[in-house]
Amino acid sequence: MKKIQLLNKIAACGTDVFDKNLYEVAEDIQNPDAIMVRSASMHEMTFNPELRAIARAGAGVNNIPLDKCSEEGIAVFNTPGANANGVKELAIAALILAARDVVGGIEWAKTLAGNPDAAKAVEKGKSAYVGHELAGKTLGVIGLGAIGGMVANTATHLGMRVIGCDPFLSVNAAWNLSRSIEKGASFDEVFAKADYITLHVPATKDTKGMISEKTISMMKDGVRIINLARADLVNADDIKEALASGKVASYVTDFPTPDTIGVKGIVNIPHLGASTYESEDNCAIMAAHELDEFLTCGNIKNSVNLPNVSIPHTGAERVCLLHKNIPTTLGQITGIVAKYNVNIENMANGSRGEYGYTIVELGEALPAASEAEFAAIEGMIRVTYYN
Repeated sequence: MKKIQLLNKIAACGTDVFDKNLYEVAEDIQNPDAIMVRSASMHEMTFNPELRAIARAGAGVNNIPLDKCSEEGIAVFNTPGANANGVKELAIAALILAARDVVGGIEWAKTLAGNPDAAKAVEKGKSAYVGHELAGKTLGVIGLGAIGGMVANTATHLGMRVIGCDPFLSVNAAWNLSRSIEKGASFDEVFAKADYITLHVPATKDTKGMISEKTISMMKDGVRIINLARADLVNADDIKEALASGKVASYVTDFPTPDTIGVKGIVNIPHLGASTYESEDNCAIMAAHELDEFLTCGNIKNSVNLPNVSIPHTGAERVCLLHKNIPTTLGQITGIVAKYNVNIENMANGSRGEYGYTIVELGEALPAASEAEFAAIEGMIRVTYYN
């Protein structure tokens, strides 16, 4: 029986994916085959040798030591797109909060509690909270993946002109974009043209601090910035200085920090992007299916650290091999299979950086001695058989 450890509370609709005759799923599991996690930090954990996979029920994987997992042959999965609609809806709300001081108006209205002339006071005081409409304005979308693409498409229906940029845009993501969305040649072009800018990229060494004094200087006066992606994308000191000078009219973030809380012009949302019941359910279900498919037949889908390789399991046996990306490896693998005169019915291989993953679908089972031969190949990390 395979063992799944839960590091956080995972929606029951996700854990119910696992066949109870094949899996044991609980928080107090020892030596698990796989782990499901949401926000718990795993950087200080020691992984047991049996651990083969970690599934993050969400998109970000900053709480997981990816390099360590790769070195130990552990596949790390996330759930791209599962929470996209929830984040998209909050992004549209954030656009409105950036355009109109709804939050300030609500807080002011609270001060009228008990005032018998509150209705008159509202009519007199509401002019302090006059804002702008989104229709006719230009929205710049940085990152056009599952979330950014949905935000871009929805904004067009609000009457906005949309210009987007994503150097890593996939073919599938491109197919889902509205034809009316303009393609920016660079982030700088988007910064220069947009009245509103929304960020939908991961925090990497290339994107951290991408909103800074330098990039803000390229933007229109009075630009409004929305960040529901990661706090590190925006330099807090620079955004506060730009707000004070009027260069930036408002900043809405889903990542409050001591540097942003209480600052005039900043709306701090308490990390609610994916905090919907639907998003949590979708992420749990997707994560569970990813683990189930990997543990039962070795297919890798939506891994963030290893190659994504999958083929139908139709043969009598398959061997899945995780190895360093060395040119002679495939020849050695097929040579071992040929030595036993076993037919390869299907085969798939992929690489990601220094790691490679190979699936060999066989017409009949290999002798047990083959496992040691595969393991002896230079750079071999893990060999797993599936019947």
